[in-house]
Amino acid sequence: MKGSDYIEYDKALNIGFKLLKDKKKRILGLYIITAINTGLRCGDILKLKWSDILEANNNTLKLIEQKTKKPRSIQLNTNVLRAFNAFKVPNLSEHIFKSQKGSVYSIQYLNRALKDIFSIESKHKNISTHSLRKSFGRRIYESNNESEKALLYLNEIFSHSSIATTRIYLGIRQEELNNLYMNMV
Repeated sequence: MKGSDYIEYDKALNIGFKLLKDKKKRILGLYIITAINTGLRCGDILKLKWSDILEANNNTLKLIEQKTKKPRSIQLNTNVLRAFNAFKVPNLSEHIFKSQKGSVYSIQYLNRALKDIFSIESKHKNISTHSLRKSFGRRIYESNNESEKALLYLNEIFSHSSIATTRIYLGIRQEELNNLYMNMV
């Protein structure tokens, strides 16, 4: 069974900001930027309301994760804040990620949209909403010198049962195994 693959963080970020300039696709850009900078699951992002972001104390988003029922506190970085500042503030009690018809996007719709947006990657990778969560994890891991400490933090953020699970989740374990074979030359 093959799960979703990650997308290079910088590529996803650049595409997200590019989409912010497109009136019809700007909310998808906001979704991408939010997902790769928070590491939240799609279901948790879709539940967000404008007030959750715009009234966040010290730019800290607080929520209860839908899957784990655990509280999560996320410091919103400048990428997320910049993306949200590109929008006119609607009713604060409204969901953020809504279609032009006013309904909250479905995970299935976002999966199709992401496959289209990342069409080049989709030819050789399994791209889905979960790819953005993995992109977040890979960015943290790589930005921290691929350290065990980074894996410990990600293990906690993702609520995985073990570091080994986090390695597999991020595709690190398979890369390490592939390197073993390549280093036999």
